[in-house]
Amino acid sequence: MRLRALLETDALGLRLLGGEDELDRTVRGVMTTDLRDPSRYLAGGELVLTGLAWRRDAEDSEPFVRILASAGVAGLAAGEAELGAIPDDLVLACSRHRLPLFAVNESVAFATITEHVVRQVSGERAGDLAAVVDRHRRLMTSGPAGGGPEVVLDLLGSDLDLRAWVLSPTGRQIAGAGDALTPAVGAALAAEHLGATRTGRRGPHRATVDGVTYSLFPIRNNGRGAAPAARDVRETVLSDWLLAVEADASDWPAARLDLLQGVTQLIAVERDRRDAARTVRRRLAQEVLELVQTGAAPAEIAARLRVAAPVLLPGLGSAPHWQVVVARVDWERDSGAEIAGGPVAQSLLEEILVDPAVVGAESSDRIAVAHAGDEAIALVPLSAATATAEGAEDGLHADALLTAVRAPLAAGLADDGRLTLGVSAAVHSAEGLRGALEEARHARRVAAARPGRVCAAGHHELASHVLLLPFVPDDVRRAFTARLLDPLRDYDRRHRAELIPTLEAFLDCDGSWTRCATRLHLHVNTLRYRVGRIEQLTARDLSRLEDKLDFFLALRMS
Repeated sequence: MRLRALLETDALGLRLLGGEDELDRTVRGVMTTDLRDPSRYLAGGELVLTGLAWRRDAEDSEPFVRILASAGVAGLAAGEAELGAIPDDLVLACSRHRLPLFAVNESVAFATITEHVVRQVSGERAGDLAAVVDRHRRLMTSGPAGGGPEVVLDLLGSDLDLRAWVLSPTGRQIAGAGDALTPAVGAALAAEHLGATRTGRRGPHRATVDGVTYSLFPIRNNGRGAAPAARDVRETVLSDWLLAVEADASDWPAARLDLLQGVTQLIAVERDRRDAARTVRRRLAQEVLELVQTGAAPAEIAARLRVAAPVLLPGLGSAPHWQVVVARVDWERDSGAEIAGGPVAQSLLEEILVDPAVVGAESSDRIAVAHAGDEAIALVPLSAATATAEGAEDGLHADALLTAVRAPLAAGLADDGRLTLGVSAAVHSAEGLRGALEEARHARRVAAARPGRVCAAGHHELASHVLLLPFVPDDVRRAFTARLLDPLRDYDRRHRAELIPTLEAFLDCDGSWTRCATRLHLHVNTLRYRVGRIEQLTARDLSRLEDKLDFFLALRMS
C-alpha cells in the first residue's frame, strides 16, 4: 500500500504535516516505538508510530529523524496526545530528511492504525504471492522447473512470514526455507500426518511438537503416472510428500487455505518430475533383477551392470560391492480390497535407504529399486573401502535402517498393515548377487515371523537357530513347547516355585551352577533343588546336551 492511501482513510485520523512529494512511498509494515534509537528493530518500509516520549528537548528531534531516514522507513506518524501539538523542531527535521510526517489525532489509538496497515499489507502480499504461485505453476507444467520447491517456500517466508518445509512420508526434509527441522521433529510430524490420514481426516492436520504448532498439508501426486482419484488411501499414504507450515491453520480464511493448496499442487508438479527421472533407475534395476532371478550367467549380469553404471552409480569411479535389501508391505484383506504391495514397498524402500539426516530430494540417486510381485528389491552399492570381506559390517544394518523411520511408518501402517525387511551380506561380484537375493529374502521371512508392524532382520541372523524357528508349523510348536514346559508352568502356578525363570537363567549361564546361583541370588543348594524338580517333572536330564537344546528351543518358541 502507499502512504497516500492512509490519508484517504478518514477513520485513521491522520493529518499531513510535511512530505507531500513522498506520498507514493510503499508501506511494507508498521512499528510503534518511543526509543531514542529504534534502528535495530527497523527493516525499511515501515510506517513508524510514536508518542514522542523519547523527546526531552528540541535537540532530540534531529538525531531521531536521521536514524529513521537512514533505516529507509516510509513515514513517521506522531501522536498529539502527549504534547498536544507536534513540535516545530520535529517538523523541520522531517523536512530536512524528506521524511513524510503525519499527526495522529488524540482520539485515534495507535492500535487502530496498526491493525489497518497490517490487514492491507497482508492482503496485498497474499494476492502477490498467489499470482507468483500461479505463474510458477504454469511454467512448471509446461517447461523446466523454476528452482524447485525452495522458491515458493522462500516466498511463503518473505511475503507471508510462514516457515514451511516439504517432508517425505518418513519425515526426511525434502526442501525448506530457513533452518532445517531436526530429524526427530520431522519424524514426529510425519507420524502425525500419516496417522491422521489413515483415520480419514481431511487436511490440513494440526500437530504440536516440542510446544510448536504446525499445520500439515498433503501433497498429492496428480501428475503423470498418478493413480485414479477414487483410490484406496493405503496405496499412496506411504509415498506422498507433505507440506509442514509453522502455524495453526484452523482459523485461516478460505483464501489463505486456497493459496496453500495451490502451493501443494505446485510442489506436486516438481515431485512428478523427479519421479520421472527415478523411473530410469527403476527400469535398469528391474533388468538386472530379471537376469539374476532367471539364472543368467554372471558375465551377462556384470556386463549389464557396467552398462547401467553411469545411471546407477554416478560419481563412483569403479564397480562397487553390493548388498541386496528386500522389503514387503502386507495389508490385511478386508471387504475384498486388493492392494498391490510391490509398488508401495518400492517407493517406501527408496525412501528408507536414504540417510534421514540428508536434506533434499536428490539423495536417492544411487538407489536402484525394482519390484517383483509384492516384494521390492534394492541393489545398494557399497564402496570397495567399506565392503571388503573384513569390513562388510560397515554396510547396511537391518535394525539401523528402521531406527529413524519406525514411528512414522507404524502410524501409516496403522492396525492393518505390516512392513518387513531383510538385508543380505555384502557380495563382491555379479555372480554373488543371486545368493545375496536369496539371503535377503530369507532374512525378510525371519522378520515376518516377529511381532510388530515394522520389523527387519539381517544376514547375520541366518547362521543360527533363529532362521529355523519361523518355519516350524504352529501346531508342532504348540505340541513341542506344551510337552516340555506345561508341567513346569503348572507347578509354578500352584507353588510359586519360579521353575521357568530358573530354567531360563540356568541355560543362559551355560549350565554354570555358581554363575546361575549368583544371578538368581540363591544358594547353590537351592538352585540344585529347583533343577532337580525340573528334571523330575519333565523326565529330562539337564546335564545332557540334547535335553538342554530341547529346553532352549522350547523357551524360544513359546
